[in-house]
Amino acid sequence: MAYHHQHDRHHHLNKDEEKPVDYKKEEKHHKHREHLGQLGAVAAGAYALHEKHKAKKDPEHAHKHKIKEEIAAAVAVGAGGYAFHEHHKKKEAKKEEKAHGKKHHHLF
Repeated sequence: MAYHHQHDRHHHLNKDEEKPVDYKKEEKHHKHREHLGQLGAVAAGAYALHEKHKAKKDPEHAHKHKIKEEIAAAVAVGAGGYAFHEHHKKKEAKKEEKAHGKKHHHLF
């Protein structure tokens, strides 16, 4: 199963199977990855707070805990950025579907 990214999308055909791109499937794919990024950001943020607490409670190993806290904070920021990137890709897939997919006719 091939998911299309920036360069492949402009052809509007899945190169592997030579059939049109399923934009709904692509949108769902990016939504799932966006949620994974959000989950990663929350988990890494919680771990950073946990290590910050440990640094206060364990002064003997405070430096080790502070380093772990900073690494976890950086991971949280990276995961948040990834979630934001996937959110943008999801919106892009939705926009592509409207531009090339079904035309919705509103009667009312």
